[in-house]
Order: sequence, then C-alpha cells, then structure tokens
Amino acid sequence: METSPHAAAPPHLPFFLPGPDGADPVLVGTGIFLVLTMLAFGLLFLRLHTLPERMAHRGHKLQFEIVAVLGLLALFTHMHIFWVMGLLLALIDLPDFTGPLRRIAGSAETMAGLKPGAGDIIGEDAAAVPTQSHDAKKELAERHATDFVPPQRAAEIPRARHEA
Repeated sequence: METSPHAAAPPHLPFFLPGPDGADPVLVGTGIFLVLTMLAFGLLFLRLHTLPERMAHRGHKLQFEIVAVLGLLALFTHMHIFWVMGLLLALIDLPDFTGPLRRIAGSAETMAGLKPGAGDIIGEDAAAVPTQSHDAKKELAERHATDFVPPQRAAEIPRARHEA
C-alpha cells in the first residue's frame, strides 16, 4: 500500500489535514484536551462546592455537620441557596452554650447530692447511682449554716467594712 500524496497535491501539506492512512492527530489531541479540561473543571467545581464545609472544618465550628448537610442538599437538589446558607453559616461563629450549661447542671447535681452527670438517669438506674452519705449532707448543711448571716447583722456588715 502506497502512502505517497496524490500527484496533484502540493509538496507541503498543512499539519491539520489527515494523512493518507486516515490518522488525524489534531482530532486525537483535541479529544485528549477536552477530556482533561472536563476533569479539571469538574475538580474545580467540586473544590468550590465543598468550600463552606472545608471552612467550617478548618475553623472547628460547632455547626460543621449542618454546613455539611447543606452542602449535600445543594449538590443533589441544584438549589444554590443551600450552598449560600452553608457558606454564611461557616463564616459565623456561634457561641458554645453547651459548656456553661453542662457546668450549671453539674453544680446543681452536686448540690442535690448526686454525682455530676447522674441527674439524667431515670428509673431503676437512678437508685444504683451513689449519692452523698448522710454525714456528707450534714457537713454540707452545717457549712451553709455558718455562712448564713441574719438580716439584722447583714445591715451592719457593710458599715463595719467601710469604717475599717
């Protein structure tokens, strides 16, 4: 099989014309370029789509799970408002209310004679939780009794402090 150009063809043919064997290097190069471009844009899209989730994770936000769910909703429903809400939520610092509330609950349980964390046990398990002994309760009551100042003396205390 002869692969020489036709006799009427010019001596120099441009590179983008397919050869006599039917191979088209420009078509192959364009196909590879399109596949790589689609992969690059897909990765860029997914990277941009997970931006709120990565921001919330990097900042150790309490609302990280909510931001992640909003990102998934935006991905599957194609509603961009979920992505915007996730981005705004990732940028906001919510105060931690659970820490102080746990400390308050632990103090209230200690004052009630329970171990901290034992106040949420219900039913038969509550009887198994050790409480303070009678002597410890009596000592606690005596300590509070010595801290008590009668109302008549309470009015004198501030004046005595100012005079000294």
